[in-house]
Formats: sequence, structure tokens, C-alpha cells
Amino acid sequence: MNILILNGGPGDARGAVCREIAGMVEGQAQSKGWAVAVFDLAGLEIKPCRGCFACWLKHPGRCVIKDGQEAVLRTAAAGDLQVWITPVTFGGFGSILKRSVDRLLPNILPFFVRIDGEVHHPQRYERRRRLLALGTLAGPDEGAERIFHGLARRNALNFGNAAVLSGIVYEGEDRTAAAGRVRGLLEALGEER
Repeated sequence: MNILILNGGPGDARGAVCREIAGMVEGQAQSKGWAVAVFDLAGLEIKPCRGCFACWLKHPGRCVIKDGQEAVLRTAAAGDLQVWITPVTFGGFGSILKRSVDRLLPNILPFFVRIDGEVHHPQRYERRRRLLALGTLAGPDEGAERIFHGLARRNALNFGNAAVLSGIVYEGEDRTAAAGRVRGLLEALGEER
């Protein structure tokens, strides 16, 4: 199984929990013999999407912007499971992860399909990936958590993911408990075929 980990935490001390989670996921995946690619997005130059749609119309599947996202796109296309890690900001993804997720657009097609009565774009590649979205919060926040879980489900639907799970890790919680929860989510998605 090929795992892509997108660590969207800030590169400074505020991103420490995201780095810990990325390390947990990487270690657990490697212990199962899975191939793992980790991208610490704060350390990459990833420009915002221009909305030019050249990735659909001029050179399908490739973004016109040449930066750190190129390697992320290639790895995402070959992956079986994507793990997105981010601080939760007003229920949404942090800006670092959001910029990278926006630039995953070349991995879907410009056409339309109906899914459960809604209009979406079909996948560019046949491989049906799974998504695990992990957010960090200072402490429990029911509203932010509800929005985060809903956003993860909607992104999974838009990107044609075969399965999606999401979880929250609190900054002050026991790391053993957090690691166990992350392991359970990862194993649940890793066993899906």
C-alpha cells in the first residue's frame, strides 16, 4: 500500500502536534510494510491555485505552476491512502494544507457526473484512494469538530475517494491515547480493499 502524508502544520512551534501525528502515522505505516511518502508542506514553496484550469484544458493532469506541489501531485496520483494533517481553523483546514488541497485539482476531470443527486467531477485515474483527515485543536470544540468532519467527507466525495475517516487530536491530550486512536483509524482504512 502506498501512503501519502501531507503535514499541513506550520513549520514553527505551533506545528509540533502536526509533526508528532505525521511521525505516528509514518511509523505505524512503515511497521506494516507500507510505502510512505511524507511532505512537510510548510517547508515547500506551494503557490495558490490560479484557477486558470490549464490542468484540465491545456495540459491535462499537470499544473502550470512549477513548484513544490508537482511532487505532491505525482505521489497523490500513485497513492492508495492520503493522510491530511492540519490545525483546525474555524472548523476548516489550515492555510498550508488548504493551498495544497486546492492544487490537487489536476487529479480530477473537468467533466460532470451525478453522485447521489449532486454534480461532481469524476476521477482522472482509476485507482480509488482513501482519505484520512486528522485535525488538531487546543481542546474540545464541538462546532469546529463537526465542521471539520463534514469538510473531510465533502472533500473525499469531490476527489472520488473510496472511503474517508477523520479524527481530532487535542494538543494537551495523552499521546498514547492519541496514537491509539490514530492507529485505529489508519488500520480501518488500510484494511478496506
